[in-house]
Amino acid sequence: MGLVISLLNHKGGVGKTTSAINIGAGLAELDKKVLLIDLDPQANLTLSLGVPRHPNTIYEAIRGEAPLVPYQVKENLDVVISTLDLSGAEMELINEAGREFILRELFEPVRDNYHYIIIDCPPSLGLLTLNALTSSDLVYIPLQAEFLAMQGLAKIKQIISKVRLRLNKKLEIGGVIATMYDQRKVLNRDVVETIQKYFGELVFETKIRDTVALAEAPAQRKDIFAYNRNSSGAHDYLELSKEILARTEKLSIEA
Repeated sequence: MGLVISLLNHKGGVGKTTSAINIGAGLAELDKKVLLIDLDPQANLTLSLGVPRHPNTIYEAIRGEAPLVPYQVKENLDVVISTLDLSGAEMELINEAGREFILRELFEPVRDNYHYIIIDCPPSLGLLTLNALTSSDLVYIPLQAEFLAMQGLAKIKQIISKVRLRLNKKLEIGGVIATMYDQRKVLNRDVVETIQKYFGELVFETKIRDTVALAEAPAQRKDIFAYNRNSSGAHDYLELSKEILARTEKLSIEA
């Protein structure tokens, strides 16, 4: 059964979507079958991979009008696309019974088809994010190596704790990813040191360096490996994917 991982940070611009795409692509490079879920109404993940619009998106699935329909991006990597219509889903589902568990139910028929299901959460803590957390095994927190990016971490931990207590007892924080990192900047090093004190071993050893290739790849509708596999961004995300693989395989053994 596939492991479900949510990438969550309610602050925008921290590299969440970039990480979702390239962790998925990195795991695919390591011969793992991956499904990406674009749960953000902005549909940046969908746009970044150049997936053409088709009738069955995550919005139709959440509304019960269609099953999850994955679209193959490349070998080992599928995506369920998003649409701006998803922005109205929270209001439309407000009176729906069991509305927190819709995504979990949608995953059941497809979980055995993938090693990993990775959810790109919206930059908010509303019903869509709650659905993601209720259906997930692990949460990864991408965190830009800047002072303001650290604000709100306590709130994220509080939300995860409440979901674990009330809705999903298996949910855990699986790791913190330092993004947009520049070793030359004292502030970046200080921020990473601070989050290591706060999260300990949960902080991944691999830091995602601030590189232009990671910004250019979405413009070409490609993941970093398809765009420039010799770039530092491709190197970093492959190393991060190896770390994720080692951690999650260890979890499977312990379970």
